[in-house]
Amino acid sequence: VGDKVVYSKYGGTEITIDGEDLLILSSRDVLAKVGA
Repeated sequence: VGDKVVYSKYGGTEITIDGEDLLILSSRDVLAKVGA
């Protein structure tokens, strides 16, 4: 929790659940994870 994730520009699928916008990514779309 609190980590930042860098992902490819067109990667992932945007969805909305209970009014909250979320992004679902596959592992191949993740370029880096930066710890807090």
